[in-house]
Amino acid sequence: MNHERLKFATRTIYLRSETQRDTLIQLARNLPLDKEKPLEIVVREKQKARGLDANALMWAGPLKDISEQAWFAGKKYSAEVWHHYFKCEFLPESDFCDADLAKDGYKKWEVAPDGTRVLVGSTSDLTKRGFALYLTEIEAFGANLGVMYSALQQ
Repeated sequence: MNHERLKFATRTIYLRSETQRDTLIQLARNLPLDKEKPLEIVVREKQKARGLDANALMWAGPLKDISEQAWFAGKKYSAEVWHHYFKCEFLPESDFCDADLAKDGYKKWEVAPDGTRVLVGSTSDLTKRGFALYLTEIEAFGANLGVMYSALQQ
């Protein structure tokens, strides 16, 4: 008998007490076994999300400096345009994203009804490490355009 099982919704359980461990054990007992599409079980330390202060520093630092100083193809662009451009360029691709760069369930792109790719990834989906790497890419890009970062001038 050929049947398709429903897509398994991602579950995250943080082991802090016996209650969560019991929940995990009960979940494991009831997981579907599937030779064609097996479930993947990952156990790791909780990934730290980036802080809101990091986001504020990005806007007040590199994005501001680049929007004020950078000329690209003879034009200057707003911080908002640069932010969107950098997300398209430097957010990790979903299929190749290391587990320690973004939160579980991260996706960079989705496909719209007309078949076009839509950017849905956000810097808020990145871990601290992922956000630090993202900022490094932005700063290197700006430096290649001659941007002098205000944080470096103090």
